[in-house]
Amino acid sequence: QVQLVESGGGLVQAGGSLRLSCAASGRTFSSYIMGWFRQAPGKEREFVAGMFRSGGATPSADSVKGRFTISRDNAKNTVYLQMNSLKPLDTAVYYCAVTSGNVLSPRAMDYWGKGTLVTVSS
Repeated sequence: QVQLVESGGGLVQAGGSLRLSCAASGRTFSSYIMGWFRQAPGKEREFVAGMFRSGGATPSADSVKGRFTISRDNAKNTVYLQMNSLKPLDTAVYYCAVTSGNVLSPRAMDYWGKGTLVTVSS
């Protein structure tokens, strides 16, 4: 079993940057495929970016390509989501999640963090 804790959310102006962190305890990220997801008010939870067990990044969502970057610090057992050029449409609760399987979708994830709120003002 693994416990996930997100941090780093907050209020930022459009065009600004934030770095989210997802710290894992119990098992290392190398045991799972990991994903960042987000859920805006009234919308379904959607995939943002992911990472393979090896630490390589999966293709990210088209809406964040070129703006968001995922990375991992194995020593800290933490995955980061660097978010640049933020837009009001990026406003959402951001979750990290892992799966022991091979599919990155909200229904396929085994463990979730509680999320961190990102608000981008115009």
